[in-house]
Amino acid sequence: MNRRTEPPAVRAALTLAAISFLALFLFLPLAVVFAEALSQGWRVCLAAVAEPEAWAAIRLTLTVTALSVALNTTFGLAAAWLLGKFQFPGRRVLATLIDIPFAVSPVVAGLMFMLLFGAQGWFGPWLMARDIRVAFALPGILLATTFVTFPFVAREVAPLFQAQGRDQEEAALMLGATGWQTFWRVSLPGAKWGLMYGVILSTARALGEFGAVSVVSGHIGGVTNTLPLHIEALYNEYQFAAAFAMASLLALTALVTLALKTFAFRKARSTP
Repeated sequence: MNRRTEPPAVRAALTLAAISFLALFLFLPLAVVFAEALSQGWRVCLAAVAEPEAWAAIRLTLTVTALSVALNTTFGLAAAWLLGKFQFPGRRVLATLIDIPFAVSPVVAGLMFMLLFGAQGWFGPWLMARDIRVAFALPGILLATTFVTFPFVAREVAPLFQAQGRDQEEAALMLGATGWQTFWRVSLPGAKWGLMYGVILSTARALGEFGAVSVVSGHIGGVTNTLPLHIEALYNEYQFAAAFAMASLLALTALVTLALKTFAFRKARSTP
């Protein structure tokens, strides 16, 4: 059979355009970040990372990321199980609601939580009367991060659950397996790489989230500043070497996440 393909000149032009785009918008900015981080030497770079406020920002970022990913994994599996295995009234509504964080600006999401839990919000006076802090504290940051990241696991796992069908699960139940045993030993193994892919995407978004967290955090240095907010604070204070040093740390986590994401994606595609 004759196969039609683009002329060599067209392929070369498209390849050159893609490489140029990547070089301009991806490789060059990354190179600038690492070059600026090391512009004053390794000692300045390491000293910026060793600062108490930097360590506080790193700890807070890792804590919020771990908690939000754990919450989103639990919710995502439950939502994916419902969407992938069952037909019920309101299924499309649930699927649409899961996609809301993709449509809502992170800044708007942060404002929503401030309207709910801020000092002048709906629940603010009640919380203040009981000395419960949500806004400008860890709970608010966790809520904002969880909101912007919760679709990833559900969206990656639901199609895999749906593709599995129910034959193997029904066979396991007929052989005497419980519902939990069927889920852990039959359903979940077939979607494990999709789950890993969703967890990686959720982790990457949580680590780099800025907009929603910026609204609810209060920008308290050493207390509620996550790593992206700490980088912004350093840059606004004209501590450029320190800002780029912390940015290079965040960029390294992004590169590691990208490598893990690619690995999980290939495994998910190759899994029957």
